[in-house]
Amino acid sequence: VSDDEIIQAYKLVAQTEGIFVEPASAASIAGIIKLSKMGFFKSNERIDIVCILTGHGLKDPERAIEESSKPPVVPPREEAVLEAANFKG
Repeated sequence: VSDDEIIQAYKLVAQTEGIFVEPASAASIAGIIKLSKMGFFKSNERIDIVCILTGHGLKDPERAIEESSKPPVVPPREEAVLEAANFKG
């Protein structure tokens, strides 16, 4: 798998499962995703897949910082904060 596929899997597992892994641990997930897109798995067949994720994301904190989105900047006004929070009162 490519580095880009690994980073996409790295982000996916964090966003969907709440698991913070190092990129090397996401390689197995990237491989499964790639095989699935290539049609490796039969669509009518139920299979169980296990990926072992051993490397914690704090082994590579710089990558997490690079890949994370920047938080929005909200002016210090009540209306702006409520709007940013999509609060409908």
